[in-house]
Amino acid sequence: MMPVMKVLMIEDDLDLGRGLLATLKAQSIQCQWIRRAAEAPDSCAALDYDCVLLDLSLPDGQGNDLLARWRRTGSRIPVLIMTARSRLEDKLTGLDGGADDFLVKPFAPAELISRLRAIVRRYAQQASETWSLGPLELRPATRAVRLNGQSVELTPREFAVLKELARTPDTVVSKEKLSQRVSPLGEPIDTAVIEVHVCNLRKKIGASRVHTIRGVGYLLAT
Repeated sequence: MMPVMKVLMIEDDLDLGRGLLATLKAQSIQCQWIRRAAEAPDSCAALDYDCVLLDLSLPDGQGNDLLARWRRTGSRIPVLIMTARSRLEDKLTGLDGGADDFLVKPFAPAELISRLRAIVRRYAQQASETWSLGPLELRPATRAVRLNGQSVELTPREFAVLKELARTPDTVVSKEKLSQRVSPLGEPIDTAVIEVHVCNLRKKIGASRVHTIRGVGYLLAT
């Protein structure tokens, strides 16, 4: 069972929104869909999304204004702009304003999924399908793990915990966030279960690689 990708979609077009919801669901990607700028959060920094799909032209505002506001608050969440505007100036404005990618409507659903996954990988500071963290290597697509060149056998849930910690190495991840992200159905699992998986993970990749920050969560050291 792989961690569920969670996406915030801000798109006012009903037909496109419904179609994208179906596409994302078919790829086991969870999506919260809102249609107006006023419904968007002031900051994405504290929200549990992997990416934002953002339309530029909204009924009550501009997507670029939302993006600028998020970046001012320090949010680094990946943003993929979706728009019918195809001029170079529009693309440059979006990218220079902090967007991670730019997709011109109409587009093929498969291209959206591919670009979405690519920018999420980049956000995790990983440039390829192999995530290298010192002597530890992960391949999310196949759930393969190698330590010092040797294969490490993990259960699906153990791999899910490791992957979430590896998204932001050397950074503390709370138990609560892990419990939400590791659940395949998006329902949080008991933090005591997370503790068991972390304990098992330490036995397999080394206790010194997964640090407990008491009262907060865990950190994957590189």
